[in-house]
Amino acid sequence: MQRVPNSAAMCPTILIPALLGLLSRTIAQPSNQVYLLDTTQYERNLGWQATPSSGWEVLQAPIDQVTTVPAYQVCNVMKANQNNWLKTFWIPRHEARRVFVELTFTLRDCGSMQKVPVTCKETFHLFYHETDEAKSGPIDESKFIKVDTIAADTNFDRTDVAGRVLKLNTKVRELPVLSARGFYLAFQDVGACVAIVTVRAYYKRCSKTVFKLAVFPATVAGEASSSLLEVPGTCVDGARTEENPRMHCSGDGEWVVPIGRCTCSAGYEETTETYCQACDPGQFKAELGELGCAACPAHSFSNAKASTSCKCRDGYYRAKGDNSSQPCTHPPTAPQNLISSVNETSVILEWNPPQNSGGREDVTYQVLCQQCSASSCEPCGRALHFLPRQDRLKAPTVTITRLKAHSNYSFTVEAHNGVSSLAKSFLPFSTSVNITTNQAAPSQIGAVSTEILSKDSVSLSWIDPDHPNGIILEYEIKYYVKTLREKRFFIVRTKTSSITLSHLKADTVYSFEIRARTAAGYGRYSEPVDINMAMPVENSASHVAVFAVCAATILAIAIGIFVCIRRRRTKRMATYKDEEEQNPINGEVQVKRASKRIYVDPFTYEDPSRAVQEFAREIDAAWISIEKVIGSGESGEVCRGRLRIPNEPEVAVAIKTLKAGYSEKQRRDFLSEASIMGQFEHPNIIRLEGVVTKSKPVMIITEHMENGSLDSFLKKNDGQFTVIQLLGMLRGIAAGMKYLSDMNYIHRDLAARNVLVNGNLMCKVSDFGLSRGLEDDPQAVYTTHGGKIPIRWTAPEAIAFRKFTSASDVWSFGIVMWEVMSYGERPYWDINNQDVIQSIEEGYRLPAPMDCPIALHQLMLDCWQKDRAERPSFMELLAYLDKLLQTPAALKAPPGTPQGDLQRVGVTLAGHQKRILTSIQALRAQLANVVQA
Repeated sequence: MQRVPNSAAMCPTILIPALLGLLSRTIAQPSNQVYLLDTTQYERNLGWQATPSSGWEVLQAPIDQVTTVPAYQVCNVMKANQNNWLKTFWIPRHEARRVFVELTFTLRDCGSMQKVPVTCKETFHLFYHETDEAKSGPIDESKFIKVDTIAADTNFDRTDVAGRVLKLNTKVRELPVLSARGFYLAFQDVGACVAIVTVRAYYKRCSKTVFKLAVFPATVAGEASSSLLEVPGTCVDGARTEENPRMHCSGDGEWVVPIGRCTCSAGYEETTETYCQACDPGQFKAELGELGCAACPAHSFSNAKASTSCKCRDGYYRAKGDNSSQPCTHPPTAPQNLISSVNETSVILEWNPPQNSGGREDVTYQVLCQQCSASSCEPCGRALHFLPRQDRLKAPTVTITRLKAHSNYSFTVEAHNGVSSLAKSFLPFSTSVNITTNQAAPSQIGAVSTEILSKDSVSLSWIDPDHPNGIILEYEIKYYVKTLREKRFFIVRTKTSSITLSHLKADTVYSFEIRARTAAGYGRYSEPVDINMAMPVENSASHVAVFAVCAATILAIAIGIFVCIRRRRTKRMATYKDEEEQNPINGEVQVKRASKRIYVDPFTYEDPSRAVQEFAREIDAAWISIEKVIGSGESGEVCRGRLRIPNEPEVAVAIKTLKAGYSEKQRRDFLSEASIMGQFEHPNIIRLEGVVTKSKPVMIITEHMENGSLDSFLKKNDGQFTVIQLLGMLRGIAAGMKYLSDMNYIHRDLAARNVLVNGNLMCKVSDFGLSRGLEDDPQAVYTTHGGKIPIRWTAPEAIAFRKFTSASDVWSFGIVMWEVMSYGERPYWDINNQDVIQSIEEGYRLPAPMDCPIALHQLMLDCWQKDRAERPSFMELLAYLDKLLQTPAALKAPPGTPQGDLQRVGVTLAGHQKRILTSIQALRAQLANVVQA
């Protein structure tokens, strides 16, 4: 038998030279792979152990003109039962647990070789053996564990050899998780023609990286392909974090799922996602964030790197609320062109703003007063009255009243802004004007006391005027007989503050008025004082009471039924007044103030925008975040949002916006509501937070009322409240309306839809943006800027004669009472407006709602008196409601009420009771009208 040639004979070196140009040690190593073995990095024999010696052989494969790398080949295909082993040297594992083996090889097609036995193979086997140290000696096949059988994707054949074309295969296999300090690889050939060109053993590692300004260290991948290791990061220099940065190292050695990030600190800016650079001199960055460094604002500087703020230059300052990005400013210069307009004992001062505001928009003014004599000037004291105030004036005008006549005054107007208090050596720039008051008549005299001395004589005494404005020369007393159709006046004068009048007619009612006179003329008459000369009484109030009793007695004789009704109402009205005087609320004593705030109509301003500036706070739109649209109207949308004013607690607010494309008139009318609302400060009046006028959209910001309008709230919660709870809601509305009435403000549109309810069931009066002008339309409604409002809430005199007074608001309050007790039912139901007007004129009034206490319905009827003078005031209403809250037993209907009578006669259905009571009420009102006629 012929000797079998060795592998060099059967598998010529044509296998290896064909690799020229296919291999290079300069192949880029993936960043996530760490090589434990790479044969391309060796130029000499690797020293691997082959057995038998006739098996694997090493060749030096050239990769360029001077460099070769070792490779191994075997091609003993002509002999059966081949078992050729090739073992690597010991490979340290280092930190790897999961190792990959990459093989580059060529393998010949057995069919392309002649006379090759069937034992020719086209595969070889990969083995490994792990051990803690290198071991010498022959290969112990039993200790090696098979990884896989390796086959080529493409084999080369005779044609490829002739054309010097090789087909290179690359296979990667993963070893089981290793635990020993190192391992061996081994390759077994069982009869193939194969060349192993390169062998690489590596593990995967997430490389050290910088991501979003956080440094993540190199991290070995986990033991499984699905492993996800969380790795904490560290901020680069000049960066900080509020949430610790983390990333996850995947089993493939890739960084995934970043969480958190670092941000450049104050004084540093981000150049890339890997580096924070200090701000240069002349720049600053005030806080942690993604914004870059900014140039120092006007009139400020920074000399050092990484500055977090810029210092103000000499003479310039920052106010407490200014942030570091705002320019430094200085106090304003003096007001300009101060002029005065003297009117008797008052003066109006007007001026122009300073030529230089100091770079700020928060300029305010303070007015100082001195009263001057020939030799010196002294501070004026507190006797004067400044309108709207003496200091913190926003508008360049002020009115000063209660000056003394024939006196010299010096007024100084100082300009201030937000940094005036910081300029310690600064004296406010100011301008002054001197004025002399004119001669003025005395003010109205005080209270008048009366005493009947006999049937034809009376004594009068009075208090001197608060402001005599000179020497009182005399008093003039004017009186007349009140019962005569043609008034004939009698005039007497006295130099003292009392007088006795004789020769009056007995059993006659006289009316007296008194006024004072100085060299400047007469002052105003006092309020009339009526005296009945029928019997001695202590004062005029007693006369009125006696007269009322007599009149009531005569009327009772004429018509008994009507007198009974009137007596009940008169008694109840007296109760209102008694409660007002005798029952302090919650232990508090109600004291009448000598002076009170008066409502100022914004439309009296020549420029209504000045009224907005005067009474409403301007809010930066950046402080507002809109969360949800909760309504819409003709002027725009109403939204719910949050108001975050620096250094103030965050609050929930309602935001009313003016829609785009508005006219100047629409804008003025829209903001007039804010200038009205801004004058009010009461727990039962909706609170204005401010306005946004310097950006679009224009907005009015008010407190947010969680439960919305009262009518909708009651409908949603029908029957859910006790009478006491409903009474508490009415008490809140009455308190708010009393406050408005005291300020001389007439609401004109009081209805449950214009009352808002918060989470504590506190009711607050709202909707102050209406102008009211009556229209001559068939429905008899009056028009407002917000649309047409039904007349069902409006007093008859307001509809017929446009007579809007506090008494007409009382009528509307009675309707609101009915709405509350009926849980939001529509007043007068589906009756059209014209029929409502006619029914009211004929004496019809709304019946008591179901389960409404008779005391409350009677209070509604009092509010709906045709004669507005007969209606209770809001002060009386509030006192009576407080009495009912303090004594709930008064709410229970006494025996003999119409409801009880109807039940006793067998009328038990609520609907039937309502119809019968409605008819009774209508008949009762008609009878009252007949008696009045």
